[in-house]
Amino acid sequence: MAKIIFDEEKREKWIRFAHSLNPDVNPKSIQLMEEMRQVSHSLYQIRETSVNEAGVSYAKYRILMSLVFCEGVEGRGELNPSEISQRQGTSRNTISALIRDLEDEGLVERHLDKTDRRKFNIRLTENGRLRVQEHLRRHLNIIASCFNTLSDDEQDTLSHLLNKINANAQAVGELQTNHP
Repeated sequence: MAKIIFDEEKREKWIRFAHSLNPDVNPKSIQLMEEMRQVSHSLYQIRETSVNEAGVSYAKYRILMSLVFCEGVEGRGELNPSEISQRQGTSRNTISALIRDLEDEGLVERHLDKTDRRKFNIRLTENGRLRVQEHLRRHLNIIASCFNTLSDDEQDTLSHLLNKINANAQAVGELQTNHP
């Protein structure tokens, strides 16, 4: 994983430069955006490295996790490709290709739907279940270790603030979409 070296001087120059382009913008918002970008990049790199150790791409891992969740929490052993597509926020064609790959790797299998024989459902194979179980504990520990520098109260505050920013960012995005 490439390590980003935090360079305070370059960051300050960037903030001053961006602020000079639009003096009406609070420089603190520019700084926060850059800090969030750096954190996001670091977390992305950690996630990619962790998931790669499981031997699948992140997109495939998310499908496997959806199936594990379906089994363990929802009490269902199968999902149809449309449900997987909805859960992942990915097109049906992309999901179909990922499912084919997972099937070729022996991690999932497809079965005809018992109520509608025109459809099929996807379920984990024993190898798929084992792959996730072997890796999940380590993956979750890695995620947790990223945030263990914060107290429980700080984590609650961060969660609240991120949700607040996300809600506002979605509203701003909708305004941009509706008023280009």
